[in-house]
Amino acid sequence: MSTDDERPEGPAVPRTRAEMRAAREAAAAVEAAEEESRGGALRPAQGAGSEAPAEVPEPPVPERAERDEGPARRASFEPSLSSEGDPSSPRSAPVPERAQRPSSRRSAPRSGTDGGRSASEATPKRSRRFGIALAAVLGILVLVGAGLGVVSLTQGPRITEVQVDPAHAIDASGSRLILTANQSLAAIDPAQVTVEPSVPFTVDAAGRGIGIRFTVPLDDETEYTVTVADATGASGGPKNDLTTTFATPPSSIFLLNRSDKEDKIFQTDLTGENGVPVFAADKINDFRATSSQLVVTVEEDDGSHILVMDHDGGNQRELPLPGEGYVGSIQVSERGGLVGYSYSDRELSDTEGRASVLVTQSLNDKDSEPQVIEVGDTEASIFAWQFVPDSAAVLFIDFDGALSLVDRSSDAGVQSLGLAANIQGISRGTYTAIVERLDGTVVELNLADGSEQPLAASNPDYGIASTITPFPGGTLRHVVQRNDLGIPTGQAVVKVDDDGTASPLIEVPSTDSILQACASPSGQYAAVVIAPNMTDNPYDEMLLPLPKRLETHLIDLRTGDAMPVLTGFDASWCQTAPRF
Repeated sequence: MSTDDERPEGPAVPRTRAEMRAAREAAAAVEAAEEESRGGALRPAQGAGSEAPAEVPEPPVPERAERDEGPARRASFEPSLSSEGDPSSPRSAPVPERAQRPSSRRSAPRSGTDGGRSASEATPKRSRRFGIALAAVLGILVLVGAGLGVVSLTQGPRITEVQVDPAHAIDASGSRLILTANQSLAAIDPAQVTVEPSVPFTVDAAGRGIGIRFTVPLDDETEYTVTVADATGASGGPKNDLTTTFATPPSSIFLLNRSDKEDKIFQTDLTGENGVPVFAADKINDFRATSSQLVVTVEEDDGSHILVMDHDGGNQRELPLPGEGYVGSIQVSERGGLVGYSYSDRELSDTEGRASVLVTQSLNDKDSEPQVIEVGDTEASIFAWQFVPDSAAVLFIDFDGALSLVDRSSDAGVQSLGLAANIQGISRGTYTAIVERLDGTVVELNLADGSEQPLAASNPDYGIASTITPFPGGTLRHVVQRNDLGIPTGQAVVKVDDDGTASPLIEVPSTDSILQACASPSGQYAAVVIAPNMTDNPYDEMLLPLPKRLETHLIDLRTGDAMPVLTGFDASWCQTAPRF
């Protein structure tokens, strides 16, 4: 019995790929040799010219076995089974079935990340998912819009936007607050609108907007509440109150301080502790301020010059004058964007030159030329004049005593308003002037229709006022106190409300003099210019001569309380320069 028959049988021992390949090659060689030996007798002899014998092909290796590397490699690392069988068992033992089974995971074709799906198959599916998501988002937006529409209809109008400029509102009349609602509104009656604290206003509403115009400036450092009661949508629905609040900033003023070295214009808050110089020159005669600009007249050897600049003194430019001469009584019109002044030629005689003609020109047009006001095609000499607040109109008295009104924004010409001795002042927002007639009576003159009525006396009566300055809600009246012999014993500024109620604000002895009294734009404060100790306070030598030492006393008109005293004069609240 051969040794092969005596070899004990045992479990197959796993083999490596090299061992498997060697076994297949050996089996193929044996099979080829047997095939050759079996067919050798039947094969014809080869000679010259005969075909070469066909090469015996190597038996093909099953493709699955060649590709199935994973199981074969894992088999080589499995623990040996020789402890249960004979270690000498031949390497030609059959390969375990799992090593020969192809892996479906590795043999499966791969494409992208879709686990075997092609890109052409995945793209339509992604497109379908995107379309579904987009439709869902659009559906949600439609539902939200419909929901908001239902809420709007059930809750009534609401405010979506508020526009207001509080800083401008304390400096000038005519500022606006605009409310925008979330829907078109039914007609708004002005009676539906309230403003607290109370101020006069007008209402203009259309569509979704409600415009509220304050006809007078507002107080500083004040919170205002505006309410439109029972607002409804244009298509009906529930009513709702539209309410908003805004706060105004603290005030600041400009003052002129003359000195022997250099004149300066300061900007300061009402405490006087934060004054900042904004412009300086050797001789500053006068200045006025708009909400964004300063207009300054300076004196030089060749005459007067008018400079326009920003509030901080920047962007200075000079306005052209009608000629070489002198400028006085400078004023500005915020609404009209104009500057006005009286002008006299430097070379002046009884037969030649212009004396005290009234000139206006634009502050906004850098190429504008000065325009001299004419009456009957003649350049009239002017005794007194003032801009009408909130307009481009000018009220003036010529040297013949004729009181006239001309609107520089139109070609309507000059309107005659009779004779007058002086213009005391013009109220903001009312188009009403306080005028002294030639007979000494003081009247309130309606500039729109020419009607007039006597100015009511104060209660108590403090006598005839030398100057009267109107403000929203009343007037400031400068009165001189005299003894039984008519000798001045002192001066005072009296606040007189619209109903005639009077109360003294400030009094000075006969040694001092009150040169000017004016109110802040809203009538919240008063600025009173006092020249102390007149016997030891000489006048300067300017075109507008004034005592060298001047003080500005601030007073709260709401409470009557005294505020800080500031050095300087010509507060920017005043429409005109001090009178002497």
